[in-house]
Amino acid sequence: MPVGGRKPKPAGQARNRVKPVHDWTEVENVPFESAPALPDARADGRPWSARTRQKWTAWSEMPHCKLWGPAEWDFALDSIELAAQFHEGNPRVATELRNRERVLGTTADYLRDLRIRYVDAAVELPEAASVTSMDDYRNL
Repeated sequence: MPVGGRKPKPAGQARNRVKPVHDWTEVENVPFESAPALPDARADGRPWSARTRQKWTAWSEMPHCKLWGPAEWDFALDSIELAAQFHEGNPRVATELRNRERVLGTTADYLRDLRIRYVDAAVELPEAASVTSMDDYRNL
């Protein structure tokens, strides 16, 4: 899922002047609504905490989730299990959770690393009004 290589440098500072191999993926900045539901219980049968449910809602509504397939959703479900452990006070999973959040693209910085850019949804403009031709009124 992540693109290999270094992060792009600001304009004018790049040493390599050729077009980058990996271009940006532009995604409309509209919340995703077709995410799978969080399972009723965790893998060990315990209920999800309120904080973990909030995190799943935030993750599952990210606009770039529409690019995900079944494997990415499975990865996200495994990651939310780690988040639940972290929310219970287990600091040993913090590094793995942070790495998985990077792969999922949960922050603006991580989205940049993945070369995903949110763009505003296209606005539909009203149909143009008809204009009367002045040639129809000449020589009357």
